[in-house]
Amino acid sequence: MLDRVTLKWVRPPLVKMAQFALRFGVRADQVTLLGFAIGMLALPALATGHFGWALLFICLNRVMDGLDGALARLTQPTEQGAFLDIVLDFIFYSAVIFGFALADPSRNALPAAGLIFSFVGTGSSFLAFAVFAERFKLQSMRYPNKGFFYLTGIAEGTETIGFFVLMCLFPSAFPILAGVFFGLCVLTTLSRVIGGVHTLKSLANPPQ
Repeated sequence: MLDRVTLKWVRPPLVKMAQFALRFGVRADQVTLLGFAIGMLALPALATGHFGWALLFICLNRVMDGLDGALARLTQPTEQGAFLDIVLDFIFYSAVIFGFALADPSRNALPAAGLIFSFVGTGSSFLAFAVFAERFKLQSMRYPNKGFFYLTGIAEGTETIGFFVLMCLFPSAFPILAGVFFGLCVLTTLSRVIGGVHTLKSLANPPQ
């Protein structure tokens, strides 16, 4: 929901960073893989209660996630790059929540399980529609620079990172924050399913 706003803010500095990185021959896929590796360090940090370090790793991962896209657009975006980007993002998101479950299983395990369950809904609706969007040659007017059709929703990247930051800053509030985010993810899934079905039905049966 907020991605359209935040992208306008973060894109100019990311482009400058990408231009600097290009001088040293850095490739987008290299940044994607390195960012994923750094982000996954949040899992053991969270599991051992080092929430400050986890927040640092999460923030670095998100910066590098934006940087790889900026690099790709300055050079030549590839299908494998877009594939790597989205798959590793979803693994990273689930890993962060799993880390909180490991940090305090008695309090966090059930809320974490529910939140990861809701991630399946947002992720599957997102990716499934992208498949049919490609078949019908649809283009996202809100996010034209994405490597795939970007189906919007209430809970997008900005909201996800916002909740991750709050969870790291206030780890004792994880069950409450996870419950709120669970609700937003469920609403996002419902809106995507209803909107996706309506859109695909109208495309398959255009008015005569």
